[in-house]
Amino acid sequence: MDLKEYNLVLASQSPRRSELLKALDIDFSIRVIETDESFPASLPSAEVAEYIANKKAEAHLKSISNNELIITADTVVVHNEVIYGKPKTKDEAIETLQILSDDIHLVYTGVCMMTHNNIKSFTCKSEVKFSTISNSEAHFYYDKYRPDDKAGSYGIQDWMGMAKVEWIKGSYNNIVGLPTAQLYIELSEFLKLNCAT
Repeated sequence: MDLKEYNLVLASQSPRRSELLKALDIDFSIRVIETDESFPASLPSAEVAEYIANKKAEAHLKSISNNELIITADTVVVHNEVIYGKPKTKDEAIETLQILSDDIHLVYTGVCMMTHNNIKSFTCKSEVKFSTISNSEAHFYYDKYRPDDKAGSYGIQDWMGMAKVEWIKGSYNNIVGLPTAQLYIELSEFLKLNCAT
């Protein structure tokens, strides 16, 4: 992938996204602008992550340089069409884990790529099946791992993923927070688009 013409900027505070992007052997810097992450109530749950990723990108419109390529992302967990974002309290986290227990939920990550003259976004979907999560296990998990910064109140890369995920369908890295394989393909195509314009 030829990124010589661009300085890549990851607009995310997530250490997990940084680790995943580093694993693609891509050099980048981090610049975050606080963004309103609200979305229309009528928006289908499958489109919410990409909608928010686009909003995060648009926050950089006034500051983006000609040689910068901004990447933004957002991840949401969906169960029965209800979106479960980052928990605001311990009680909310416990309740979410109990809802997801012994059932299948969906994880959507929306990604937006933006230069000063082009913008493109996409969504990646994965399915996750949890085994039963008891109330005491949910409390143990929250107290030890404090998933306050994680959509759906859990991280698949920690104890919850090791002990309670029966299976996944789709990209594992998407569930962590960045669908690296799809991003690599989409970013390569986006760079060709920018070279053509």
